[in-house]
Amino acid sequence: MKILNYLKLNQHPIQLRLEQNRTETFTEVYHAHQGMELLYVHKGIGKAIIDQQLFHIDEGTLVIIKPYQLHHIQFSTSPSQPYIRSLFVFEPAILEEFLSPFPSLYELLQSMCYNKKMNPVLKDEKLLEIENFIKLFERIAAEKSPTELLEQQALFMIAVLSIIKPIWNEAINVIKNSSIQPSTVELIMRWIDENYMDPFELNALAKSVHLSPVHVSSLFRKHVGSSITDYLTARRIREASWLLKTSSLSVKEIGESVGLTNFSYFCQLFKKNVGVSPHQFRKLFS
Repeated sequence: MKILNYLKLNQHPIQLRLEQNRTETFTEVYHAHQGMELLYVHKGIGKAIIDQQLFHIDEGTLVIIKPYQLHHIQFSTSPSQPYIRSLFVFEPAILEEFLSPFPSLYELLQSMCYNKKMNPVLKDEKLLEIENFIKLFERIAAEKSPTELLEQQALFMIAVLSIIKPIWNEAINVIKNSSIQPSTVELIMRWIDENYMDPFELNALAKSVHLSPVHVSSLFRKHVGSSITDYLTARRIREASWLLKTSSLSVKEIGESVGLTNFSYFCQLFKKNVGVSPHQFRKLFS
């Protein structure tokens, strides 16, 4: 699991990575990161794991990822099956400033950030309009100075939000009337999310979903593509990263609060997954 911090958001709070071909360079990893991310798929077939749910994603799909939200994007790529995507990564607070004259879009961004019931994956043919705005932005931005770039990026994001708004509102109505039950794999991830702060017991997890431990492990790996232990580690590291950034708890206390009571092991595991020690990570935000 990686915590990708996009530290340049501190200097450049809106970053657009448009129509990037990731066919040969794409790698799968559980990760979370600073800033909000909108991922638009131009080409490709895969799935996303977000908040203990599995989603199919393909051409014309928009994936909405909240700040420090644990997620895992998977694509099978080949010369005959390319993966091309655009990323829009931004600090919500900065974009909110630009949205102050547009109350309905401001409300939309708030809902995208904080509505926990909403499906984070949107699919609608109207989203194809995003591709037209990308082409227009690339032409305009090429002529702008660095000092004007943030303004142009904000205008681009305002246009994207205006495309998303009717689709989002329609999706909210669908959620209100939905009675879809979670899958077994989603129930497994929910159990981990509710119990990651305690010592892990596979038997207890298996009992909660009425399956054998062997079946639970096999089912999870088949549908998620990783082990239960990998997912549990990712969940713990994600929470530890958030606490390091936002709380005054000591590093030892944070390790204990996420179920890693061995201080040395917590520091070792954190550095292995994040790339820096917990103390170094905290200094990045002090």
